[in-house]
Amino acid sequence: MALTREQMAQRVAREMQDGFYVNLGIGIPTLVANYIPEGMEVMLQSENGLLGMGAFPRENEVDADMINAGKQTVTARIGASIFSSAESFAMIRGGHIDLTVLGAFEVDVQGNIASWMIPGKMVKGMGGAMDLVAGAENIIVTMTHASKDGESKLLPHCSLPLTGAGCIKRVLTDLAYLEIRDGAFILKERAPGVSVEEIVSKTAGKLIVPEHVPEMQFSA
Repeated sequence: MALTREQMAQRVAREMQDGFYVNLGIGIPTLVANYIPEGMEVMLQSENGLLGMGAFPRENEVDADMINAGKQTVTARIGASIFSSAESFAMIRGGHIDLTVLGAFEVDVQGNIASWMIPGKMVKGMGGAMDLVAGAENIIVTMTHASKDGESKLLPHCSLPLTGAGCIKRVLTDLAYLEIRDGAFILKERAPGVSVEEIVSKTAGKLIVPEHVPEMQFSA
């Protein structure tokens, strides 16, 4: 069974380490803020100028002026800093982000990512994605494995305009967790109940399947 958005966020949260500065992109990545392991010191950064995002607010905690880059209301944890967008992008471009979590339309076997536009559709702009993929070495992409029509989003070559080239090494989809190395996707984990055969059938790019592929485990 495919992972829910919340399960994807939980799986990504396991990649956090104490002391990390982490940027969460729009969409599924924003949910990761709700699953930071208890007792772990992680500072979440938003490119609109907030370092130290907390979980999403309860109804009585909502502050319309406290938003993330996706214009969702957020909370600020103790020790948070608020600063200008220019300073925020200086932090990103200076390589001071330990982990970036982004969504994508397509990823290919060379580590290229297409995440900012689909030709013929309204384009809101690239946002901070181009800076993030250029300024961070540790990036996890979260995305659905295939389109609603069943077309693979893990490709030999991206067909959409690129956000960044050769910058992606890890991908978490709703079906699997994969690494990208030497021109291939390497299957590391699969979603509970999802067969290797299904993942193979929905991966258009070269896929290496180890002898044993464990299922991801989630607490009830």
